[in-house]
Amino acid sequence: MKKLFFSALALIAISTVVTAQGIKFGIKVGANMDKVTGQSFKDEYDLGYHLGAFSEIGLSKNFGIQPEVLFNQVNTKRTSGFNQIYNQNNANPSEIKLKYLSIPVLLKYDVSPFLSLNLGPQFGILIDDQENLFDNGRNAFKKGDLAAVAGATLNISSFRIYGRYNIGLSNINDIDNKDQWKSQQIQLGLGVKL
Repeated sequence: MKKLFFSALALIAISTVVTAQGIKFGIKVGANMDKVTGQSFKDEYDLGYHLGAFSEIGLSKNFGIQPEVLFNQVNTKRTSGFNQIYNQNNANPSEIKLKYLSIPVLLKYDVSPFLSLNLGPQFGILIDDQENLFDNGRNAFKKGDLAAVAGATLNISSFRIYGRYNIGLSNINDIDNKDQWKSQQIQLGLGVKL
């Protein structure tokens, strides 16, 4: 009962702050430079893309929360190291495309009316792993990926020009622990506040 009471109290407090400071919505699109670390993958960034929606929830004059929902296509390349570690002579194609539904929840700090800094966690849900890497159809990638996000945004009227770096905190290898696979991503994009 106490948990329910405190949850309701927190919800009322948050809704009061949101009502007082305002909430804005927008859409965004951009490019990803993706890399999966580990001996099984090439140590280089590959081009992908993202698109989705965001909101800006003001908490005070300079602080806010920026939750987002993004569709992310992550591209990477498998190396011969994968065959050596997992004894796969004929592993499936070397170019891998993973599609994630990414949900970052970022703290937004307005340095000035034109510049904002963002920091926070991002949870990715694997919605399509085109390549399973094994002839027998065995899954290679975990369905969830937790990452940390840091970046900056230029605010020009209703437009948002942003850059950020995402570093994976969790091992996305769903085979075993012989090789740790972690995601890294550089994102550049353009958003429009509606």
